[in-house]
Amino acid sequence: MAPRSVGFCLIDALWCFLAFCFFIACCVYKVSSGVPYKTCRFNVLFQDLIRYGKTKQNLKRDAWLRVFDVPKRWFWHFYAVSVLWNTFLLFLLLSIMYERLSYPSWLTWITDILTGVPNTDSPVPQLSTVLAQLLLCVHSLRRLLECLFVSVFSDGVMHLVQYLFGLCYYVVLGFTVLCLDRMGQGRGTILSQLNLFHVTGVVFFIGASLLQHQSMVLLARLRTGKSGTVETLAHRMPNGGLFQLVSCPHYFAELLIYVSLGFIFGGLSLTWWLVVLYVLFNQALAATLCHDLYLSKYESYPKHRRAFIPFVL
Repeated sequence: MAPRSVGFCLIDALWCFLAFCFFIACCVYKVSSGVPYKTCRFNVLFQDLIRYGKTKQNLKRDAWLRVFDVPKRWFWHFYAVSVLWNTFLLFLLLSIMYERLSYPSWLTWITDILTGVPNTDSPVPQLSTVLAQLLLCVHSLRRLLECLFVSVFSDGVMHLVQYLFGLCYYVVLGFTVLCLDRMGQGRGTILSQLNLFHVTGVVFFIGASLLQHQSMVLLARLRTGKSGTVETLAHRMPNGGLFQLVSCPHYFAELLIYVSLGFIFGGLSLTWWLVVLYVLFNQALAATLCHDLYLSKYESYPKHRRAFIPFVL
């Protein structure tokens, strides 16, 4: 995909804003970690918004805040929406490629606003866009199946705002891929566009996906017996695999998956690297919360383990 001359557009501003918000959230969490919850109402609200699942269970909150709790097991809703939406977008891309159809007018209008680039209805397909959309569908489907058939959820909760954000996230992600298609220009046939970046990205994606799946299986086994039946919903100290180096290898794998898609786009897409930056800060915050919980809960917790990036963070 050859990039067009496009300045900083609305979709870039959106991901930059989200990355900045989570960077600030990481900083505020670190600064406020020593502040007792009850002495600062803002801190209670802040902790209520950033925590979910096991990291939220010991949070002392007023009863009115619990009204906004929804079950963490509803995570599968995110991936169900993602599978439906991104499969729809993939179908549109394939229709444009092979049947020379056009995007619906409402979709064209939205991408016009997000990119600031007029629609040219180029008949040349974008291999990077099709691959990225396909891999997003594969990733979402795998995570959906893991949520439904692998993960063992307790009675943990998340905030309604987190739930609504999660529902919108993959929709915006799909729009982002379409925006990159608008801001790029394919040359030659679909097969002639294949290059080393595409191959590297797919291989990297497969490796990161396998790492994440292994981590999810190891987490699930903390609550199941050898027969696979659930024995407990209590939280136990994770071990095995990359858990030997980090507390949250599944978050690290999530970051690597987005980096792999950066290779799919040739490694030069500012928009996608802003997405990766957002994922970095988002996963860093969630991993730090889990890591701090493990350190406080288990006296024998390995001191050499990092939160989610081996030897770094």
